[in-house]
Amino acid sequence: MEKIFKLKENQTTVTRELLAGLTTFFAMSYILFVNPSILSQTGMPFQGVFLATIIASVTGTLIMGLFANVPYAQAPGMGLNAFFTYTVCFALGYSWQEALAMVFICGLINILITATRIRKAIIQSIPLSIQHAIGGGICIFVAYVGIKSAGFLKFTADPGTYTAIGGGADQSKATIEASSSIVPALANFNNPAILLALIGLILTTILVLKQVKGAFFIGIIATTIIAIPMGVVDLSTVNFAQSSLSASFKDLGKIFGAAFSHKGMGSLFSDAGKLPQVLMTILAFSLSDTFDTIGTFIGTGKKTGIFSAKDEKAFKNGQTGFKSKMDKALFADSVATSIGAIFGTSNTTTYVESAAGIGAGGRTGLTSVFVSLFFILAIFFSPVIAIVPAQATSAALIIVGTMMLSSFADIKWTDLEEAIPAFFASIFMGLTYSISYGIAAGFIFYTITKVVTGKIRDVHLIIWIVDILFILNFIILAIL
Repeated sequence: MEKIFKLKENQTTVTRELLAGLTTFFAMSYILFVNPSILSQTGMPFQGVFLATIIASVTGTLIMGLFANVPYAQAPGMGLNAFFTYTVCFALGYSWQEALAMVFICGLINILITATRIRKAIIQSIPLSIQHAIGGGICIFVAYVGIKSAGFLKFTADPGTYTAIGGGADQSKATIEASSSIVPALANFNNPAILLALIGLILTTILVLKQVKGAFFIGIIATTIIAIPMGVVDLSTVNFAQSSLSASFKDLGKIFGAAFSHKGMGSLFSDAGKLPQVLMTILAFSLSDTFDTIGTFIGTGKKTGIFSAKDEKAFKNGQTGFKSKMDKALFADSVATSIGAIFGTSNTTTYVESAAGIGAGGRTGLTSVFVSLFFILAIFFSPVIAIVPAQATSAALIIVGTMMLSSFADIKWTDLEEAIPAFFASIFMGLTYSISYGIAAGFIFYTITKVVTGKIRDVHLIIWIVDILFILNFIILAIL
């Protein structure tokens, strides 16, 4: 154990890594039920996607833990699964098999740009001020995820300014897309779920301030227990009788390898007229996947010491092979998407909720191994896991986001040349609910400020290329 994960060197223990793994798992376990719910709207079997989600998560997270020895977990990404369903399948009219084929190709692109050091070059081209902004932005994003999960926000939209997407005949299951008229506000603390989240937040805050070991995990469990008498968790409605595992694997067989079937890869490139659209859709998948991961690593790795100064130097100076943790982590992330597509799910990516486990003390790949084990157990204990409400994990995300906001202290906010790109890179992550869009906004405004101030030579060629790709992506999405 010590030889593989170097626990002493990273000043951690098996117990701490176990608690960190539990914290990360519970913080992201919602994906087990949300991902099948979203992808099944395309016609994919729910139970099959459930198993595919677990297999993709276990495979990607194990590679991350055993190969890279870092405490990050992987799973099908939120936002990317929505893009898969509502844009690629519903809006553009592609079959889910064709969409899986696109995801598989996206994974190959990720592997290619990682193996050829392009991803590395992108990271090294990012100005230091933008890196600090990305770090702070990740914290805002993580905390915002927690605040939304807690139910502390309510949103009001003007009549006629929103549309329902999906849901079929049952519009109660449709996704609502509102215009900019939507206004966020503090929710009324008049229902058990919101009050539970508030209790959980106060309880977890006390545990953290008192430096109680396993504070986040204790907070999650305690809040879940409190939820039962409050009526937020109704045990009588939980179906503890497991659905047939054999039936679930039968459904998995319907989507496994579908990306390579005649309805998938076989038909994706059959219409030459649609080739530009296919390529741009793959680009959209790849940009989001790539920069979500880069943002997560930059945002959580430096301040916590996951990627040490020694490791950063090895990453910067290494020209061939995988010399550093960052090199290995990027490769682990790149192969996960293609593996997930083979089994039947949308892009697998590194989860920002890993920050919860890192905040709980996770420092090595052993945390990731534990997360993988819990995902495997989820196959048999999904009803038990489903008991944990979102309000129970929201406190960990809010507090972790708060703990890591120190990145903002390294930004010269009085210098507009640095402050404007930093603002867009960080604040837009939360406001757009997307790491990659925040990075895109930061890059574009960084370039604008340098051009306007006559410092165009400060803009790295790679930043120019990424700007063009993002702008092109936004134009194509607007036209579609």
